[in-house]
Amino acid sequence: MSDDRVVRRGKTAVIVIDMVNTYDHPDAERLLPSVREALPVLVELLHRARECRVPVIYVNDNFGEWRSHHGELVDAALDGPHADLVEPIRPDGSSLFVVKARHSIFYETPLAYLLRQLGVDQVVLCGQVTEQCVLYSALDAHIRHLSVTVPTDAVAHIDGSLADAALEMMRRNMGARTVRAKEIAFDTGPGREAPGAMRN
Repeated sequence: MSDDRVVRRGKTAVIVIDMVNTYDHPDAERLLPSVREALPVLVELLHRARECRVPVIYVNDNFGEWRSHHGELVDAALDGPHADLVEPIRPDGSSLFVVKARHSIFYETPLAYLLRQLGVDQVVLCGQVTEQCVLYSALDAHIRHLSVTVPTDAVAHIDGSLADAALEMMRRNMGARTVRAKEIAFDTGPGREAPGAMRN
């Protein structure tokens, strides 16, 4: 019997959406409380993923700065007034980074190609904003035949009611698994059992 919570290593990537952020936009004040709530959960999820050698891919807005590379985007966020929300989840040396310009992580980006190269067929979407970029990215992942998991406590929202509706749409229309982050057990490889997982 298999446990639906187990996310298999080698075919899974954790995608961190728009968390490298200066929060210099009109909705920032409404978004910030939710980011602060989700942040420790996201930190723990990323730690577990990296321990299991699951690829972590940051897909991030470029803030309209077409001359900036990912290092400059990180530096700008860390130099901003909300560096405390960026430092705990800043990309490490093993992280991959894709720059986007619109809501979906797939729109006009090389992400689909990268996932194919990695052999990924399951994605765990976390970050912000639940009712915007996470929703549209889940749809684009679904139409690319990727299995989608959204940890509901590791995504941040601007409008709580819209976020709830977005999560329901992901479940119903896109076949997404919406679970608490602690329910996601990454496969730790042959001969080692994932925490909380049942044997096959």
